[in-house]
Formats: sequence, C-alpha cells, structure tokens
Amino acid sequence: MLCNVAIPMLPSRDLSRTIAFYQKLGFQASSDPNAQDLDYSIVSRETIELHFFRFAEIIPAESYAGCYLRVRDVDSLFREFQIQSLPFEGIPRLGKIANQPWGMREFYLVDLDGNLIKIGQVIAA
Repeated sequence: MLCNVAIPMLPSRDLSRTIAFYQKLGFQASSDPNAQDLDYSIVSRETIELHFFRFAEIIPAESYAGCYLRVRDVDSLFREFQIQSLPFEGIPRLGKIANQPWGMREFYLVDLDGNLIKIGQVIAA
C-alpha cells in the first residue's frame, strides 16, 4: 500500500473506456472494466496510481484536469507509450519528449477525456 503520496483523481466520461485506454499503456485496473455500475476506478503501474471518477458531462476539449508524474526513466516510458501510435494532435494525443529549461525531461499525454498527464524526470546534473 502506498503511503505519504499524492494521488490524482481525474474525471472520466466512461470508466470502462478509460480503463481500457490505460491498460493499453501498461496500467493494471483495480476494478472490473465491464461492471455496469462503475462510478470510480483505479489504475496503477508500478508505484503510479491514477484514480478516476465518473463525470459523464465532461467535455474533453474544455477539460482543465491533469497531474504530473515523476518517474525514474522517462525515455523508456515514452517509448512504451509511442508503441500505441497515439496521434500528436487532437484528443487523445501524445506530446513529444524534450528537455525543459526548468531541469526536467518530460512529455505529456492527453487521455480520452482531456486529462493532461505530464510525465518527467529530473535531468541529471
């Protein structure tokens, strides 16, 4: 069990679709994606946990929900996500990986519901 961590709670129009999307990216679901009364779900990958709540009215292009995930090997994770052939425009999309002036190497993912997931690691000195 994770302790002393912050875990984002993000909106989802359809939790079954959200779970399937994240499973393709290597996440494991804590609940049955086929359950008819699904209002809340958790996906995890190693020590990363993302929580989703049902919010059918969310408009993906207008969503402002998001979070930042700090990882040990951002390049490997980016390569794994690239295998899914997500587009670089629209929703969903995968942003390009780059070194940022604030000392992070990062990329971003926008999921089916417009949630912005930034993923990065500290650039070694």
